[in-house]
Amino acid sequence: MTSHEEVEIVIPDQTAEDRPLRVAIIGAGPAGIYAADALMKSETPVSIDLFEKMPAPFGLIRYGVAPDHPRIKGIITALHRVLDKPQVRLLGNIDYGVDITLDDLRRFYDAIIFSTGADTDRALSIPGIELDGSYGAAEFVSWYDGHPDVPRGWPLGAEKVAVLGVGNVALDVARVLAKTAEDLLPTEIPENVYEGLRRNKAVEVHVFGRRGPAQAKFTPVELRELDHCKTIEVVVDPADIDYDEASEAARRSSKIVDMVAGTIQDWAIRDVGDRPHKIFLHFFENPHEVLGDDGKVVGLRTERTTLDGTGNVRGTGIFNDWEVQAVYRAVGYRSQNLDKLPFDDHGGVVPNEAGRVLMDDTVADPAYRFMPATYVTGWIKRGPVGLIGHTKGDANETVACLLADRPGFTPAAEPTPSAIVDFLEAKGIPFTTWEGWYRLDAHERALGESQGRERVKVVERRDMLAASEPA
Repeated sequence: MTSHEEVEIVIPDQTAEDRPLRVAIIGAGPAGIYAADALMKSETPVSIDLFEKMPAPFGLIRYGVAPDHPRIKGIITALHRVLDKPQVRLLGNIDYGVDITLDDLRRFYDAIIFSTGADTDRALSIPGIELDGSYGAAEFVSWYDGHPDVPRGWPLGAEKVAVLGVGNVALDVARVLAKTAEDLLPTEIPENVYEGLRRNKAVEVHVFGRRGPAQAKFTPVELRELDHCKTIEVVVDPADIDYDEASEAARRSSKIVDMVAGTIQDWAIRDVGDRPHKIFLHFFENPHEVLGDDGKVVGLRTERTTLDGTGNVRGTGIFNDWEVQAVYRAVGYRSQNLDKLPFDDHGGVVPNEAGRVLMDDTVADPAYRFMPATYVTGWIKRGPVGLIGHTKGDANETVACLLADRPGFTPAAEPTPSAIVDFLEAKGIPFTTWEGWYRLDAHERALGESQGRERVKVVERRDMLAASEPA
């Protein structure tokens, strides 16, 4: 744990009117950091504490992006510039609802923003989804990204694998399963992931989407990356290249849709090569049932679909069985309930209006309609859709509401920056800081340098805490 003196920001005793606005942001991923940036760019003097469950910051960038995506991970450079500013402080390894409560936060802060994201798998209700060998994509992503709270090993004995979904997460899962351990060794994968991938038996990865190429949610760059590896062949059945009137209109109106559809179409008309690993992109195949034997996955049954003229599809009653030994569902992420906050189970978000947490939408009076001085931003606000950069708009909207509401805030009882540090230390909670991240970052880079790599990610929480301590 970093010393009290290192993290303290000294601010003279002031009244609520003339001291900086004290704001707690729960979640130090892109959404939370963008909210901090928006607050600091306002004309309001602010003092911000970013709370993070992990010992390290950056959320989805560190624990949700495939290790062979250096371009996306480059976003960390911009996030670094925000966290380097003196108005913001990182307090990591603190679990909201366990280490600190909503009442605790109200004691130390004038306002609270929740930016906890979405890190669990959305359910898929088809028969057999619970079989041994059926996994959520989020679980697998957490494993290969070295999340400290998941098992160190992963079962990779399946030679043929199904991935359900046609978004970028499905592409990441398919690509990591199809690549060799040596392909991924130059990245930051930790030793346990490298050793696990060395034992990977997958030679065929089948990606299934229930609609057509024009409805796929891939982004063009991520899609084309599938074909960059010399050991992976991407295969598309020409029978899956089909467009109805709405699909053609979507291609005409969106350059992204047209580029994705065009890439898929190009793959469908080329000859299949002899690369040892294959990724098959299947369209118009709706997952109907995971097939099992003795409690284990042995196949996937899909129903063939056809376009209905509107860009949607209908079933044809024709079923296909695919021999696979593992199934990964990449059908979307879901946020988790937050202690003491309302939650929309259907939408998987905290009910809100423009970021203001909604208590009762049947009343007009804001005093009863909204939870006082409590806000959300990012995926916990709008659901897990869109690219990382889209959270900037969320943050700007939420922060604008927070600043507009400021005159009605009840001032924090103990707003000095040292008060929260005293509280955490009194409870014996080991926390990390921004200075500690610099030490952990240097440690990971040193581990990588010894192996001719840029970085090797530290996995164990205790090791992350130790590396974050002053020498």
